[in-house]
Amino acid sequence: MDRGSERWRSELRQRSLAPSNPRPIVCIGAGGIVHDAHLPAYRAAGLPVAGVFDPLHERARSAVERFGLPRAFASFEEAVATPSAIFDIAVPPSELQRVVERLPAGSAALLQKPLGLDLAEATRIRAACRARNITAAVNLQLRFSPAFLALRDALARGLLGRPIELEVLVNCRMPWELWPFLEGLPRMELPLHSIHYIDTIRALLGEPLYAQGRTVKHPSAPRIASSRTTAILDYGDDVRCALSIHHHHMHGPRHQRSELRLEGTRGAARVVMGVNLDYPRGRPDSLEIALEGADWSEVPLVGNWFPDAFRGPMCALQCFASGESSELENSVDSAWRTMAVIEALYAADAARGAPVPQGDAS
Repeated sequence: MDRGSERWRSELRQRSLAPSNPRPIVCIGAGGIVHDAHLPAYRAAGLPVAGVFDPLHERARSAVERFGLPRAFASFEEAVATPSAIFDIAVPPSELQRVVERLPAGSAALLQKPLGLDLAEATRIRAACRARNITAAVNLQLRFSPAFLALRDALARGLLGRPIELEVLVNCRMPWELWPFLEGLPRMELPLHSIHYIDTIRALLGEPLYAQGRTVKHPSAPRIASSRTTAILDYGDDVRCALSIHHHHMHGPRHQRSELRLEGTRGAARVVMGVNLDYPRGRPDSLEIALEGADWSEVPLVGNWFPDAFRGPMCALQCFASGESSELENSVDSAWRTMAVIEALYAADAARGAPVPQGDAS
């Protein structure tokens, strides 16, 4: 690659490998995320959807009418009887294990994140997948967005050198009221939202050694467990990795932020995740890269996190299930490791860190 020209910008990979002969998709659950992201992404990618099931039948019918799907299944049993289907399971985390245990043995399924609300639940769900010989992936899709696929490609090509600095900064208003099931959950922000950043950091930097953090409530949302987090992931003595997450910014859009900054020994990158800045409509994502002292260059993107990234997890599962790829990067085992980082952050939160000495300093 010619680093002295701008050609590298257009050469960075922004799309996941697409299956050559995709299997039909059956959606289990037809909530807002399926309407807003799953089905638009599958349609754009040319992935066939055989039908939708939801216990609230009117939601399934709405998806059928909006996207021109073949059918709304009358029951779960009817849905999972679809021959050679890949199941797209979009249910709340509390329901995930029960649904997995009812899937046909030997089937393939894309599970909605998170993999349960804690590591114990993640371990049970992983065990259920193994017991039923289910080829399972998890819909942690931020790593598959065009911006982050391009950033990962830039790192793989050595354009930025060795990463030594990574920071996630989110300061926005997230409309948590759109998801009533969040109220009363013992854990919220880390497994339901920042899990995307943690999973993407793993895709960029690998596995952290230690985790430190604090996650807290906001007075305006007393029924939500937490919505603000500060975290440090330890990757050694010369790598700084930090997250600062605030989802209750109530003072207008001017100083909102939703970005990831990465610096390496040979260059730097900044990704803006636009969906957080006006959820659910969102704003465009962006990726800028600076190489070895040169000015910042914007990489033209072929899409955004929402909905374009949602084709990635399904395409990865389809390709692995058909034998077109030998690795499933969003496997249940990978998602379990992301959940392990979150579990470590909750342990650090409970420990509260080192106490500050009190009393008269004299």
